[in-house]
Amino acid sequence: MSASPAGRAFTALNYTFFVLLGLTTMFPFLNLIAKSLSSEEAVVSGRVTLLPVDWQIGTYRYVMSQSLFLASFQVSVFVTVAGTLLALFMTTLAAYPLSKPRLHGRKWFILMYIFTMLFSGGLIPTYLLMQSLQLIDKLPVLFLPAMISVYNMLIIKNYFESLPDSLEESAKLDGAGNLTILWRITLPLSLPVLATIALFYAVAFWNDYFASLIYINTPENKPLQLYLKELFVSSSDTFLQLGAQINVDAAMNTSPQAIQAASILLATLPILLVYPFLQNYFVKGVLVGSVKE
Repeated sequence: MSASPAGRAFTALNYTFFVLLGLTTMFPFLNLIAKSLSSEEAVVSGRVTLLPVDWQIGTYRYVMSQSLFLASFQVSVFVTVAGTLLALFMTTLAAYPLSKPRLHGRKWFILMYIFTMLFSGGLIPTYLLMQSLQLIDKLPVLFLPAMISVYNMLIIKNYFESLPDSLEESAKLDGAGNLTILWRITLPLSLPVLATIALFYAVAFWNDYFASLIYINTPENKPLQLYLKELFVSSSDTFLQLGAQINVDAAMNTSPQAIQAASILLATLPILLVYPFLQNYFVKGVLVGSVKE
């Protein structure tokens, strides 16, 4: 049965609203792309909106030639990859036993985890702890303190609880132990939630700059987000220290605003490339893992 004229009008209005909303959220991103590809005169005069003016790509060549940018990019990639793998491993190991009702003291363990979501040791005690562990100004300090997110752990735990108990019982009849069941049965069936949590961890590690702001002193050990933060809040003198000149060569036909825009886009690109490979698991993993039957 065909929809009524009022229903079709309402549907068209919904589509129009959400298309406009999507374009609105894309405006800052498109503006950055346009600035990064526009000439110095066009950017400084404010003539750049959504389309590049006086097209040029010298800005990207300049940004990619900066040693500190490349070093920060490598640090962020290492921290994100290492942190995501280790955090997913530790979170899974914590979630699996807590998903089993037979675990003695299970409720108390869960309450202890939830307690850490509400209260922490504080910034100064945490810094003193990292200092006593000799992790200050070392890359592991950027991901070791964040090995387990309780929120992510609870999502994985709920997903494990949604799996049929008969699978584990059948494996035990065949002589399988807990680790075998986890590795060969539970994890292959949990790819949606694991991919989702991996994306959560990857985005968190990639975007984090506060930990490096507190613990990292050496410029070569600073991740990309801290590099961008200093790039934007710095004066012209500190801009030079970051390896990017405010008054760049006029022959490059670029500007500090274009350099900042290109740096942001290059910092965003890796996450944008990763997401399409995980989006098939994303919705299913969040819905099933966050709702307990």
